[in-house]
Amino acid sequence: MDVTATNTVNNDAVNMQKRERIRLERVEGDRNRVEEAGSLIVWFDTAGLATPADSEGLLGRIVNQAYTGVVLYPENVATLAPAIPARMLKVLHTPRIEDLERLKTLPQGGQTFVVASPEIQVLQKAAELGFKTCYRAYVDDGASLHASIQEGVHHAYLMVRFRDPTNIPLELVIASLQATRTVLIKEINTPTDVDDAIVTLGVMEVGADGVMFSPRNHGALSEFVSRLGRLDRAATKVEVASVVRSVPIGMGYRSCIDTTTLFSPTEGMLVGSTSQGGILCCPEVFFLPYMELRPFRVNAGAVHSYVYNYNNRTDYMSELRAGASIMLVDHTGKTRRSSVGRMKTEVRPLRLIEVEFASGERINAIMQDDWHVRIFSDEAKPLNITALKPGDKVLGHLAQPGRHVGIKVDEHIIET
Repeated sequence: MDVTATNTVNNDAVNMQKRERIRLERVEGDRNRVEEAGSLIVWFDTAGLATPADSEGLLGRIVNQAYTGVVLYPENVATLAPAIPARMLKVLHTPRIEDLERLKTLPQGGQTFVVASPEIQVLQKAAELGFKTCYRAYVDDGASLHASIQEGVHHAYLMVRFRDPTNIPLELVIASLQATRTVLIKEINTPTDVDDAIVTLGVMEVGADGVMFSPRNHGALSEFVSRLGRLDRAATKVEVASVVRSVPIGMGYRSCIDTTTLFSPTEGMLVGSTSQGGILCCPEVFFLPYMELRPFRVNAGAVHSYVYNYNNRTDYMSELRAGASIMLVDHTGKTRRSSVGRMKTEVRPLRLIEVEFASGERINAIMQDDWHVRIFSDEAKPLNITALKPGDKVLGHLAQPGRHVGIKVDEHIIET
């Protein structure tokens, strides 16, 4: 073999190694973001893919990260199904009754599959055979919208593709299905429209149960996975703690956080003086005899305080500004995202509240020393902080200490 041929072989080997390294880096990066996506349902449509290698091996990344389901077709189910891990839901699109025969040739007779179809007769037959079903609808006017809802409630899943870009029809479907067990999936029309996929999951704050977003290039997939990880519907751990002391400490600056949403009576924000955790502070949604309610506000605490946010991050109270993203937490630990509308900071008397968790760790928060400022009891009831006494049970969050610019770091640290 001459030198030129040898160099060509070596270059090919190097390029293959480089491509494999890039693929592994992508997969590892995706795996690191799987847990961050919470419990969202995300499906991928394999229409047009014949083998796992198609579209530069895109399916290999799909199955290794935050996607939870794959839609297959009669023409590709035999070649693609073996590449789909057991953790992912497999959905077979079956436009004709005879397509159900394909399932008999699969392991376990295809009983692990969900049958999806726009044809009601096909779904009725699939249900008779014992399969879960998904009604696949296309909505382009009021009649088709109402028809999709009326039929969708009879199935485990309703997957809808909308002709128009407005989210109003989606809001109507969400509202109609919220009291049912039907899981709503919106099909994203354009494989590069990451914005549509992400916005869909946040419509009406609750959002659709899931999306089917099917990029056909690695760039769109990377952007989607990254933003999905920041969407944050995951829960945070809320525990019961006992009040150790509650004492006035004099004057200081405290901030009210006015949000761009309305709190429910069981939601608040986690605020603490240290990186070891925070207390669940009440919004102003409860009756006060001398002032109107402010259901968008949390009288949160002294300006040095940590406000607990998504992705195990914190923000200093003094750093929050209008438009900043914040985390709302309810008494069960369920979270949702909102934004700061404004920060209102004033000099007020302050009170130190120190609590202890069952594990023995102690945290504290410093809040305005006034009767109308409240934190949540272990029963998710408001407790006026000036009336707190040792032994009172409250709700809080215990975290591992150690932060640098709000990001968790592994280091030994003592905060008091």
